[in-house]
Amino acid sequence: MSIESKAKIVTTHVLHEMKLRGEKIAMLTSYDFSMARIVDAAGIDIILVGDSASNVMAGFESTLPITLDQMIYHGQSVVRAAKRALVVVDLPFGTYQGNSKLALNSSIRIMKETGADAVKLEGGREILESVNRILSAGIPVMGHLGLTPQSIHKFGTYVVRARDEEEADKLVEDAHILQDAGCFSIVLEKIPAKLGAQVSRELKIPIIGIGAGPGVDGQVLVIHDLLGITQEFSPRFLRRYHNLFAEISGAVQSYIKDVKNVDFPNEREQY
Repeated sequence: MSIESKAKIVTTHVLHEMKLRGEKIAMLTSYDFSMARIVDAAGIDIILVGDSASNVMAGFESTLPITLDQMIYHGQSVVRAAKRALVVVDLPFGTYQGNSKLALNSSIRIMKETGADAVKLEGGREILESVNRILSAGIPVMGHLGLTPQSIHKFGTYVVRARDEEEADKLVEDAHILQDAGCFSIVLEKIPAKLGAQVSRELKIPIIGIGAGPGVDGQVLVIHDLLGITQEFSPRFLRRYHNLFAEISGAVQSYIKDVKNVDFPNEREQY
């Protein structure tokens, strides 16, 4: 029997055991109680309360506008639903970069006010001081390297990262730095598959990929992309498992038709 199937609650220790035994880790985003309850009951290992809520929940073009208070709100909603999965909450832009005391205070707020299991933040050596300070408080930290959406204005594009040798070497170095600091896991986003596999081989902690190939220890997708609720976002790494956009649209159109034709409510649907 797998470690994952035996675990009543997924912890950072369970994730490390899964890596040691070669068991893949499944991770998805959720931002509200109803979706998180479905995802958790289905058996997901990690729920990420991602700052992608800025895009899929609030309609912004990037992850930058979402605030700490909004992330805490989403985190609270998800934690109320999660009975088994490990819940990780993103630290939003502006709550940790360049200020380790602010990073600690932001992380403490998330942990105290949401009841989440860990926080996630983007970057390597440049945020090491913040990582160390958060970890010093006993708060588990998940790293994030490769394409880092909070730095979109620095890069100016969402293209694949670490294609050239210099950037690839820096990513590997940053991954080791985060592991040595004490991060329990790292997300690698939109990098060459060979590089993802290399990092997974070299590091002892679980490596979760999104557009990082199959050679990592697990995968993560945004739930709205996986279910086909979002339609305009179609990167190569995305596999749509459903087309809820069409299904929901069809249901709404049927409802409108029934209301207009006075077919709803019928005799069985009234008091």
